[in-house]
Amino acid sequence: MSQLVLGIDGGGTKTLAAICNSSGQVLGVGRGGASNIDDVGLETASQNIQRAVAGAWQRANLEPRAFDAAFLGLAGIVSARDRALVRGLATKLELTAPERLGVDHDCKIALAGGLSGRAGIVLIAGTGSSCYGVNAAGDSWRAGGWGSLISDEGSAYFLGRESLIASVRALDGRGPDTKLAAVMLERLGVQHPDDLLHRIYVTGLSRLEIASLAPFVLEVANGGDAVALSILECGCVLLAECVKAVAKNLQLERQSCEVVAVGGLYNASEWLQQKLRQQILGFLPGAQITQPELSPVLGACLLSLEMLSASTPATLANLKLENSRIERDGT
Repeated sequence: MSQLVLGIDGGGTKTLAAICNSSGQVLGVGRGGASNIDDVGLETASQNIQRAVAGAWQRANLEPRAFDAAFLGLAGIVSARDRALVRGLATKLELTAPERLGVDHDCKIALAGGLSGRAGIVLIAGTGSSCYGVNAAGDSWRAGGWGSLISDEGSAYFLGRESLIASVRALDGRGPDTKLAAVMLERLGVQHPDDLLHRIYVTGLSRLEIASLAPFVLEVANGGDAVALSILECGCVLLAECVKAVAKNLQLERQSCEVVAVGGLYNASEWLQQKLRQQILGFLPGAQITQPELSPVLGACLLSLEMLSASTPATLANLKLENSRIERDGT
């Protein structure tokens, strides 16, 4: 029987599961809801991971069984306690044997996929934000990713929150006029500014709802709104600071270093990509800012294959072909 591995990419918005064989062929990809346990809790995360895996089995047209290895990369998994909780979740789901189960933060799989296992730095700009790097000696460092209350700078959540702050300042007359004010009220279903307090503090406004405002910030910025543009500019500076911290602590500032950026927010805005590139090259002139070679979920598959000593140049070449097919076909 062919060896099968599982890769999981779990974030604040969605969960992807991919099933690969030992040759690097992707047999099926499934999708579920959010699996950041800090956002949705362990039970909901478990259900969404299970849903994504079931979908991958269905797409593969195979009967479910235990995988020969599995790697779960989930947003917010940074402590030994976090890893233990997720390992327990995976054990209950009977995904694979404990000795062939890997669990870590989503940055690890994003870097493994983005640079196909090579050393370098990955920046994630999605619902949340974080940065992670590994140097040639195998030393690693992480910056950002401390959650929405004290971090997530430059993320979709950050853009949504800052747009709300700018909107109420404009409505009060404390800040410059901006089209964001009308757009934010409309998106929140608020008829009058005085109803905003009730919408935020009584009805409640979740982290994901705030992050969902980011596309409208981009839209207003594309129209030339100075306030929206300043929020994006600030976000780029803060994201670049994370890259700078990782490069400094891994002693990569004066070296040729590969940097890959991923995430829904980063991919949604060419303007943001260009500004971020300028910021990074300003303090890391030797950086090679590249497009990801594999998606994070296939990065998780690559890490699973490494546990089986099945990661070879031929396997990696197949994964890259599969990644292109998935991006082209949307499967």
